[in-house]
Amino acid sequence: MALALTTGIAAARDLTVVSWGGTYQDAQRKIYFEPYSKVLGKPVLDETWDGGIGVLQAKVKAGAPNWDAVQVEAEELALGCADGLFEKVDWDKLGGKDKFLASAVSPCGVGAIVWSTAIAYDSAKLADGPKSWADFWDVKKFPGKRALRKGPKYTLEFALLADGVSADKVYDVLSTPDGVDRAFKKLDELKPNLVWWESGAQPLQLLASGEVTMASAYNGRITGINKTENRAFKVVWPGSIYAVDSWVILKGAENKTAAEDFIAFASKPENQVKLPDYVAYGLPNNEAASKVAPALQAELPTALDNLQGAIALNTDFWIDHSEELTKRFNAWLAQ
Repeated sequence: MALALTTGIAAARDLTVVSWGGTYQDAQRKIYFEPYSKVLGKPVLDETWDGGIGVLQAKVKAGAPNWDAVQVEAEELALGCADGLFEKVDWDKLGGKDKFLASAVSPCGVGAIVWSTAIAYDSAKLADGPKSWADFWDVKKFPGKRALRKGPKYTLEFALLADGVSADKVYDVLSTPDGVDRAFKKLDELKPNLVWWESGAQPLQLLASGEVTMASAYNGRITGINKTENRAFKVVWPGSIYAVDSWVILKGAENKTAAEDFIAFASKPENQVKLPDYVAYGLPNNEAASKVAPALQAELPTALDNLQGAIALNTDFWIDHSEELTKRFNAWLAQ
């Protein structure tokens, strides 16, 4: 019996929350994880990941997943919800769906941030920096390597923007075989000068070290590192792509109730409103978004000026075409 009790105690796992690492997760730890741990009266463990629906499928289908609440991108949310990987959201616990942006509401997920992928460059090294994706591709005007996120999503959109496609027509063009060919042809031009990144902290490290002249990067990381390391990195908003990340709870998670309570805690206006002090992401809770200080509002992807020329990530497009375009991208990369 003593052995059984000991084994039972050892098997009880603390609430485990998973996010994207770097300055963003440092901020989450201060404003969400550590304060919620005090409310819970127990440790809250946090881990990092780099995304991918396959990772979540493997954990859930093996049974007893070792993660509870996970922050996912919009495509993972839609695919995982359809595949039964996530618990359903009890919106009553969160005060109702009308408290949130429409794009932050899902049967399986609760919006955590509105974020953008944009061009970043170091203004300490480039006084007159790039203004567009055409500039990003122009290695004569701006010599040096470039860094892009490894994968077709974002990369193909940016290639078409660099080739002169207007922001409002990008997905129309990319939905045709000729448009896909056009994007890869444009990528061919830049391929010798490309470095690929996989985790959100990497493009800023590449910029800081001088290994690249400019990079695609998550907007919150760009302004975040300016605060933590006193950098002078700039965000180029025109041609940026914005999306909503959401909290989900893995199906069969041991700490489902604690995970639900954690998500409710992280979604409270008085907690969420603290995030832009650390990292410049838009807030899905409407009340929180309305209370952000004006000086900080200007840095958010949701600021009206920053939405000029920006594109909303077309999640439906990527659900339909991700597999085929990932195969083609990987084959192109290997050439």
